[in-house]
Amino acid sequence: MIEKPTRVRYVVLAFACVLSMITYMDRVCFGAVAPQLASELSLESVADLKWAFTAFSLAYAIFEIPSGWLGDLWGPKKTLFRIVLWWSACTALTGIVGWTIGTYMVAGLGTLVVLRFLFGAGEAGAYPNITRLLYNWFPSDQAGTAQSFVFMSGRVMGGLTPIIWTVLVLGTAWTPALVTWRVAFALFGLMGVLWCAVFAIYFCNVPGEHPGVNQTERDLIERGRPPESEGSSHSLPARAFLRSGNLWLLCGMYFCMVYGWAFHITYLPAYLQERFHVDPQSVIGSLYKGGPLWIGAIGCLIGGFLVDGMIRRSGNRRRSRRVVGVLAESLCAVAWIGAIFAPNVHLFFVAISFAAFCNDLTLGSAWATCQDIGQRHSAMTAACMNTVGTLGAAVAGWATGTIVEQTIAWRQASSMNVAEALSDIDKRDALLAGFDYAFVSYAAIYAVSAICWRFIDASKPIVDIRSISHS
Repeated sequence: MIEKPTRVRYVVLAFACVLSMITYMDRVCFGAVAPQLASELSLESVADLKWAFTAFSLAYAIFEIPSGWLGDLWGPKKTLFRIVLWWSACTALTGIVGWTIGTYMVAGLGTLVVLRFLFGAGEAGAYPNITRLLYNWFPSDQAGTAQSFVFMSGRVMGGLTPIIWTVLVLGTAWTPALVTWRVAFALFGLMGVLWCAVFAIYFCNVPGEHPGVNQTERDLIERGRPPESEGSSHSLPARAFLRSGNLWLLCGMYFCMVYGWAFHITYLPAYLQERFHVDPQSVIGSLYKGGPLWIGAIGCLIGGFLVDGMIRRSGNRRRSRRVVGVLAESLCAVAWIGAIFAPNVHLFFVAISFAAFCNDLTLGSAWATCQDIGQRHSAMTAACMNTVGTLGAAVAGWATGTIVEQTIAWRQASSMNVAEALSDIDKRDALLAGFDYAFVSYAAIYAVSAICWRFIDASKPIVDIRSISHS
């Protein structure tokens, strides 16, 4: 009788999902505190925090590939442990920004930018190393579904964070605030430390090292994989990476995909307050701020099952991923144009949530494609993709703030009396017009993403490990 496979891989997936949730919570809470930070730092608007938004994404992009390479070299356990401890410390330290002793401010905008840069440097490599973790622990025909659960978990927590923030820090009409925003950042940092403690005790890099995994589960995980040649995980085939047009297309697609999505965790809370006068203490308002991430989580789950199901039925990875990618990214472009003309907050929420849903339909496919084409170098492949994607977030954070600022400046220069500052009403109109222009840029870039998906080939590995192993 064949022994039933153990289910340790699902516990490993649960670790990855919880880590994804902590990652999103620590990212989204900065967008939630942005209006309060702008006020405490005496800034004119949240757009003046654009360098803080950009610093995180820039550092994340710079250190993503080195962290992915370390994950392939050392294994995901040691690398993820370092990553989570680092970013948890930076999260806790963010609480000192704007703190004053008498008339002296301990940490101002410059310190915030530095902390956000260090946060990004520390967090870089988290998802590439999760990708390597999943490659080690799941069969290839379940890659999209496993990745979808990871990103669904992150999106759900990202959507919950504005509500948690409101209840903890701002208070509601029925309950007072429980802690200051500084204490909240310390608590969020502590959660990462606790994850590290449990992860270090339980997790092993590969199934063969874990005492709870039986041979049947190991065989299930290894099915359909090419044999690994000695040293193949440790030598970096840099030339093959640079020459892979397939990888460049994947990276370009992800840049475009993240560019439009970044709005949800940066400027959305402030935008809802400016355009629709959403009360920061409103629980319904918190739902609107986090809702696109929840809807995106549904897209993650559906997309993973949909594409893996198409692959199992047709046996064609390339076509299955392409069809969903092209259609979904095209619909994202349409949704962002619709957001410009939404007459009220409800329809605006529908438009951007639909964009988030379509965006995330392809998220599991994108990261599973890293496993498909990267194979034993999947962490490095994912790091390359996520580096370029994070640059998309950095450019979006900077460009959106700059577009808004320049629109306000242009309105000022075009006013009847240039010497006088714009009235509050005129300034608000200019600010919203700037965001409209930004939304048009999101739509155009999503159209480019759809074009990239048309040519990505998930069946073409960067390095042919079979040929290496038989050479």
